[in-house]
Amino acid sequence: MNKKVKAYFLVFASLFAISCSNDGKIITVKNELDLDRKFETVEINLKDLAPDALDEAYNYWGVRNAEDKSELTSQLIDIDDDGKWDVLLFQPKINASSEIKFEIYPKKDKSPADTATVCYSRFVPERTDDYAWENNKVAFRTYGPVAQKMVEDSVPGGTLSSGIDAWLKRVEYPIINKWYKKYVSGTGTYHEDTGEGLDNFHVGSSRGIGGISKKVDTSYYFSKNFTSWKTITNGPLRTSFELTYEAWDANGKTISEKKIISLDYGQNVSKITLQVEGVNSISPGITLHEQKGNTNTNKKEGWMSYWEPHADSELGMGIVTAPENIVNFDKYITNKTDESNLFATLNLNNNEVTYYAGFGWKKAGEFTSQKEWEAYLSDFAKKLSSPLKVIQ
Repeated sequence: MNKKVKAYFLVFASLFAISCSNDGKIITVKNELDLDRKFETVEINLKDLAPDALDEAYNYWGVRNAEDKSELTSQLIDIDDDGKWDVLLFQPKINASSEIKFEIYPKKDKSPADTATVCYSRFVPERTDDYAWENNKVAFRTYGPVAQKMVEDSVPGGTLSSGIDAWLKRVEYPIINKWYKKYVSGTGTYHEDTGEGLDNFHVGSSRGIGGISKKVDTSYYFSKNFTSWKTITNGPLRTSFELTYEAWDANGKTISEKKIISLDYGQNVSKITLQVEGVNSISPGITLHEQKGNTNTNKKEGWMSYWEPHADSELGMGIVTAPENIVNFDKYITNKTDESNLFATLNLNNNEVTYYAGFGWKKAGEFTSQKEWEAYLSDFAKKLSSPLKVIQ
């Protein structure tokens, strides 16, 4: 297994050990913060959990509260496509400064909750060649090589951008397939809100929410559309996938780019693990659109934010990362169309860095002000710096 991919899947499962019970394996999940925790994904490497029990006798693994035996929704992932489960996911709810014991146990079949596909992504060939992803809170998309070639060949309907588009949904259920279907069939459009939300977020050549750039001297350079994709998993708790880009030039520097993106249940931000060669630092950004909003940055906590008026509502965008990754922030204003962005320059460690990028739409009802949106980013940053611990 690729070491980088393996490390990506094990972030939240650090510092754990396992003890045995008659029915399964008992673990303790500990919350060391004075904040209640939910919608945070614990990851268990099944080989570390029970190396001698991974045989053909059991098709699935489940998670339940060790005390009251209540079942938790869980998700299994086959990372290396060998037909065997590698990682088990679940999301415990844990009060501030407390811990709970859980039992990981083998079972023959998945529960109905484990088969739901709330966190979903796919390649969309019927709408040129988008790649789109969503959970119960937010949705995104970005653009492929056919859309790029259409622009280069002056064919109407193409898109030339490695920026990340936001689909402003305000319902908990999936909308990607529904919105594309009505668009392709001509029975409707996702550019109008009929009660579920809409796509009225302009990307153009901007970074959208989380696209990357490289600054050389006083100018920013960036890639074109993705050239290949791979879906890793869909399910009740996580969707994840890979995007690869053609090598691109930043004023004489040749840069390779690959993104491993995931979106977990209950989160407003996608996790982006970026693999880059050719430079020592990179700058993910968020578009400033018409520059009518308010920016804010917090290097100590590791986040930046832009809250703006957006059509008949308001929109918050943000990026969060480990504070030690951050070199600086740059509110870059230019007369070039779509190229004004708020950037965070991040150091690469072994050609890799991880950050989280996402949004909160006021019309969805969860965030009604800049203060509330930035409180979410601040809390997320605190939880990122002190992940749930799984211990013996």
